[in-house]
Amino acid sequence: MRIGVLVVLVLAVKAGALAQAGASEQLVLEPITRLFAGMNKGDSALVHSAFAKEITMATVAKDKAGNTIVRRESSLAAFLKAVGTPHTEPWSEPIWNTKVEVDGNFAQVWTEYAFYVGKKFSHCGVDAFQLVHEGAGWKIIHLADTRRTQDCKVPPHIADQFK
Repeated sequence: MRIGVLVVLVLAVKAGALAQAGASEQLVLEPITRLFAGMNKGDSALVHSAFAKEITMATVAKDKAGNTIVRRESSLAAFLKAVGTPHTEPWSEPIWNTKVEVDGNFAQVWTEYAFYVGKKFSHCGVDAFQLVHEGAGWKIIHLADTRRTQDCKVPPHIADQFK
């Protein structure tokens, strides 16, 4: 009888820990969700609210000769201008295979993505976010991504949304 009670208690504690982990992961993902919503709406203020005051960004891609290039930014200004400049088609960046890791006030998120302009596929890759928990919540402090137009394995349930 005691073993049964012990097993139930252990399972209850594990379930509670998993529920808390899921809740904390959702909180980490909130600024990332806000970033993509702002991009989709062309709302640079919403995008800006997802980031900390000091950030870094990097894009890893290939040039026309096939050489790896890294483009670095230490300011959001150009990105916010691009998002906020009126464009006729919405920008959509669905994500999948998202992995969240948290250690206290620091988190990282690794996720595959596809980028669409309206219904037209543009590119795919991986987004790698680093976030810090500031008093009011999580903020993105670093965003690095890869970009490619070939070998994109967009899940059918995502690709079908843009047909």
